[in-house]
Amino acid sequence: MITFIRLRPADRITDAIVESRVKECTTALEVGSTDASEVERAASAGLLTLASNPQSPATGWVLEPDAALALGEVPGWRLTIVHSDNEDMTMDAVVRTRAAFLRTTRSGVAAAAQRMSRPGLDITISVFVDDVSQGLAAVAAGAGDLVLRDWDSERLGELRDALGGTRLVERSVLPIGVDLDEVRSELDAVQFTAWLRQVDGSGAARPRYGWAPGMDEEPPVPQRRLSAEWSDQGWVGGSGPEQLEGSGDLRPILERSLAGMPPSRHELEALFRARGDQIDAIGWTADMLRRRTNGDEVSYVVNRNINYTNMCYFRCGFCAFSKGPRSLNLRGDPYLMGIDEVVDRAEEAWQRGATEVTLQGGIHPEFTGDFYVGVVEGIKKRLPGMHIHGFTPLEVWQGAETLGIPVRDFLERLAEAGLGTLPGTAAEILDDRVREHLCPDKIRTAQWADVMITAHELGLRATATVMFGHIDGPRSWANHYEVVRQIQQRTGGFTEFVPLPFVHMGSPIFLRGRSRPGPTWDEVVLIHAVARLAFDGLIDNIQASWVKLGLDGGARLLDAGCNDLGGTLMGEIITRSAGASHGQEVSPDDFERAIGRVGRTPYERTTLYQRAEPRRPTKRTLPLVSE
Repeated sequence: MITFIRLRPADRITDAIVESRVKECTTALEVGSTDASEVERAASAGLLTLASNPQSPATGWVLEPDAALALGEVPGWRLTIVHSDNEDMTMDAVVRTRAAFLRTTRSGVAAAAQRMSRPGLDITISVFVDDVSQGLAAVAAGAGDLVLRDWDSERLGELRDALGGTRLVERSVLPIGVDLDEVRSELDAVQFTAWLRQVDGSGAARPRYGWAPGMDEEPPVPQRRLSAEWSDQGWVGGSGPEQLEGSGDLRPILERSLAGMPPSRHELEALFRARGDQIDAIGWTADMLRRRTNGDEVSYVVNRNINYTNMCYFRCGFCAFSKGPRSLNLRGDPYLMGIDEVVDRAEEAWQRGATEVTLQGGIHPEFTGDFYVGVVEGIKKRLPGMHIHGFTPLEVWQGAETLGIPVRDFLERLAEAGLGTLPGTAAEILDDRVREHLCPDKIRTAQWADVMITAHELGLRATATVMFGHIDGPRSWANHYEVVRQIQQRTGGFTEFVPLPFVHMGSPIFLRGRSRPGPTWDEVVLIHAVARLAFDGLIDNIQASWVKLGLDGGARLLDAGCNDLGGTLMGEIITRSAGASHGQEVSPDDFERAIGRVGRTPYERTTLYQRAEPRRPTKRTLPLVSE
């Protein structure tokens, strides 16, 4: 892999310089010396800083060996050492600081690469290049990082194509793969926010498009590709590789997947780090597995979400539903529905042809488990044929705790009352290192798994979800998939896997500058496609969430291993509370048109993936009450 950074040297950081560099998609400014106000000015506009004065409060430093040695305890990933004529001092600085990059001249690349290839060293040779030929020559001589000034997307595409099978990946000031927890602890708040908004889950630079999940615009994916990593005409107008071409070192994993051997946890992480053509190859593999399992049929369910309260005493950083900023006018006033109102809304859904109601809401401070049981009993008494898909593992855990009974006993009460299945939400990311910052007071991974395993043992089936694109990444995604896989191998109780892209616009953790602005399109593709590989033979159904991606976005994922588009979701408001433009409701006709446009055959299903008998709305159908 060859990395590059779009960097501009500057004498000082002014508003005019910042504005012009942002317009040209520069990532970083490099100055001799700077102060805190200039660094903050750049970071507030989305630019990070490098400085050659070790006293400057920059994101990183480009230092002569003696200055680097005198700097003191600084993480090596913030350092670039300048290659000096004193080779021994250069090596001493590299060894002792563990710097990420050694910057040299174009004529010095070969000598630097040879010296830095000694055992025990792990540093990347970095060099300024001004055109494609210089870039190729530098890489041939041993450079692993190219510093580019004022390169547009077309020249980047020429360099990418000229490198052939060698991957070209853009980085920020920091090296790709640096640990987010370390960056959080090292950088000040403004610079940490700027870095988060520059990078994807792997720490590579994000593409420069404006799309994000929840936005009312089509995803930036090319017509004949799944990957949107590049924006040059050669990429956008081209086609993805056929079959496994372009998969590089991931090819053995994909070949084993096609042979019925799902990836290991370590291999899942490698797949999640795929880029460009590799993503198309993973998508192709997932599509082959989807075709074997599901054929060309795509399902949907007619259902209604009933979000019975937006009041919650938990403090999840991602949740805009219970704490959405009033400036966005998304949440409205706090509310709590009574059981009779919930039942009335379920009846309205039944009259409009729904076979399922999904019950989810905040954890109201006055709730006990009796509320949840009462809601189920009320719906089943009036609508014995309605399937109730309700209550996350968090709600189950809290309900049992408030009644002072074991989780198993509470689940038995819910099942006796008529609960049909559990939604897999409240999973977010099943990696406690992430949960400590994302949802610190929520149940942990083992508790989520305990509720699910217990429910499955009692005969209650469930969905599994992942909410991604915030402060997570390949390692936490692989951990999450492995938890779900272990549960499914033990119980077989999950009916589907539902990735949920993080909608950032109204989310508190994003508004505080503590998360990324949702996943990139390529990460969306990977999360769905790798799910098909990871759960092959275990979970047959992979759902694309039109609520987060729109119908067009969801339909594109039908070529990446997905076979379901979810539910009509009459009146869903949780996603819109986060700022999404999608999520109110679609009709069966909308689903069928979207599915038909991509050449698949639609069908209506039940919650448990049986074929539904379409029910016409009753003659006394009531107008849908606004949520």
